[in-house]
Amino acid sequence: MKTDIDLQLKQRILILDGAMGTMLQDAGMEIGECPEFFGLNNPAVLKDIHSQYVQAGCDILQTNTFGANRLKLAEYGLEDLVDEINGEAVNIARKAARGKTLVAASIGPTGKLLHPLGEADFDLMYEAFKEQVIACEKAGADLLSIETMTDIGEMRIALIAARHNTTLPVIAHMTFEDGGHTMMGTDPLTALVIMEAFQPLAIGANCSGGARELLPVIEIMGQYTNCYLSVEPNAGLPALVDGRTVFPDSPEEMAEYAIRLRDAGANIIGGCCGTTPRHIEAIARILKALSPVARQNMKITALASRTRRVIIGEDQPLAFIGERINPTARKKLAEDIKNGKMQVVTEEARKQAEVGAPILDVNMGVPGIDEARAMEQAVKDIQAAVDIPLVIDSADTSAIESGLKSFVGRALINSTTGEEKKMQEVIPLAKKYGAAILGLCLDEKGIPASAADRVEIARKIYQRAKEYGLREEDIFIDTLVKTASAEQSQVMETIKAAQQIKSELRVGTVLGVSNVSHGLPGRDIINSTYLAMAWAAGLDLPIINPFDERMMDVTRAAAVLLNRDQDSMAFIEQYKDAKTVTPGQSGARHPICQNCNIPELIEKPGPGATIKDEKTPVAAPIEGGTFDRLNKAVLEGDKENIAALVDQALHKDKLEPLEIVNGGLIPGIEMAGELYDKKQYFLPQLLRAAETMKTAFAIIKPLLSAETEQTAGIIVLATVEGDIHDIGKNIVAVML
Repeated sequence: MKTDIDLQLKQRILILDGAMGTMLQDAGMEIGECPEFFGLNNPAVLKDIHSQYVQAGCDILQTNTFGANRLKLAEYGLEDLVDEINGEAVNIARKAARGKTLVAASIGPTGKLLHPLGEADFDLMYEAFKEQVIACEKAGADLLSIETMTDIGEMRIALIAARHNTTLPVIAHMTFEDGGHTMMGTDPLTALVIMEAFQPLAIGANCSGGARELLPVIEIMGQYTNCYLSVEPNAGLPALVDGRTVFPDSPEEMAEYAIRLRDAGANIIGGCCGTTPRHIEAIARILKALSPVARQNMKITALASRTRRVIIGEDQPLAFIGERINPTARKKLAEDIKNGKMQVVTEEARKQAEVGAPILDVNMGVPGIDEARAMEQAVKDIQAAVDIPLVIDSADTSAIESGLKSFVGRALINSTTGEEKKMQEVIPLAKKYGAAILGLCLDEKGIPASAADRVEIARKIYQRAKEYGLREEDIFIDTLVKTASAEQSQVMETIKAAQQIKSELRVGTVLGVSNVSHGLPGRDIINSTYLAMAWAAGLDLPIINPFDERMMDVTRAAAVLLNRDQDSMAFIEQYKDAKTVTPGQSGARHPICQNCNIPELIEKPGPGATIKDEKTPVAAPIEGGTFDRLNKAVLEGDKENIAALVDQALHKDKLEPLEIVNGGLIPGIEMAGELYDKKQYFLPQLLRAAETMKTAFAIIKPLLSAETEQTAGIIVLATVEGDIHDIGKNIVAVML
């Protein structure tokens, strides 16, 4: 079936149908009634709606199953009718199609929020989507249309369920707000990176504020992918006129925008809320004679979190992996992991992000613990503290899978080897969870001495990965750094092998650089020199300590010399006020931007500054007093440290509870709200700030005197009757 659709998409623009809810309401569905159950009880009405869209010229009908997952149906007490509702909806659509159009099963959100924003977890959502997609395929759907997803995490789970439990082609639609981000803060390119890893038939957007809002989204996606693009906008933003919801965009206006969407690269075009058969007829008529726009974009290799992506390649800023969340020889960190507290873990994540690490390695290898459980907790806690891509680092496949399930984004798995058993265990996890894979150049015989033999292992890993369906941009190879103190003759073999692999296989390369200096004095000199040589040889991702200033100096300089720092702007900004650069000096820097991994210098200690143990880096002092520290903790959502800050304010600084609330906490949450209004913060940051405020207030509230408390009345929260989007109410509840 996918081959047939591929052939059609190469030749012409395919037309999706329009709104279902609008048509059902016009046909008599009561406000607040379950649309899917209404369709089940009124098959003739549903078939007639489908038939109108067929007559209008659509090529793909979407079933009346948008909310037919178990979690959503449970709101109506219909959770036991998943198979019946989905099966009958597909059957009705197939009858209306009469073999003239394809039938796509509509898969909508569950209405739940993923942890830490809500109580839902991966398994709960996965099982709900799994049940629905299986029912739809069994009933005869030709493909799946995942739509109106506001959370890339939920989209990712739906894609995993679809790809792992059916053979159906998938169209994946996210919903974007007027600022060009989803409600959770994901931009179009980051969403593309995450969705494309699952190799769906088409990627795109639906709903939103109409074609005007979605046109820039499709334009961005069209510049970075050769995947088919799909779009189904609303008929503009709705307005209430004489007590009735009215969508302003006429069929003619939407048809005009359909041409612009096609020019931007859209291959599949339809309509969402407010569109009718008249809109679809106008779109079909104007696009009938037009062929798809050819796109020949360069493939991009990228990792991503919910709101950040790091694009890796020769025309991109240099990137690296922060190595410090690894308990090897780090007693305090190991104890934190063993006790399940994860406070040191999250602090390490936050500090590395603050000094510019664009990607973080996460290793939970403490003997005697449940590593899978520790990895799950660590990944969740790290994501709540910082929002950058992660490397899931473990020799335990259950821990790897646990980390991948918990991570919202596109991770890198560290690692597989050339051993057949290991490849069979790990590579399928990359395929299932849309992750990239790191292959180590070792096998049953160990690490080969020569570059040629390491390349041979890399070829084997590459071939197995391709057999499992991975792409070149999903594969990284580590040619393994030997220690110069013990195996000096092999040090350059590592770089030679990496160069050949990059040239021949066209995959990314990774090296744990600091291994080269074990057992030698002046390790920072050896490490930084070797890093410079590796950068010059084309290394993509070194694994380094971001607190090692000499390594960071080399990286910034290499970015200039390799033409990876445009006009040397980042280098100039870093060093413009520095008269000299002293190796080993420590400096705090601003967090990285999405595609700029070169941070800014804000301060360097002068002569005589205390040198801290490299195993325990100390963050730059927070400017200001107690109120400033409390404000910052709330604003950054620092739940781990807010209790200690409140305790300090109460007992060391002798502040009154109400002073702490008014001077330390409220300004922080107000600033978070202002940043949210300006689209500089998104829902995850806002809720994290609210939870931090809540943690602090739980300590302070018992100390407030009765005189300071006033009852302001009762607040009643409600959702508009019949509105499936009740997240707004839930956000207000959390903030209160």
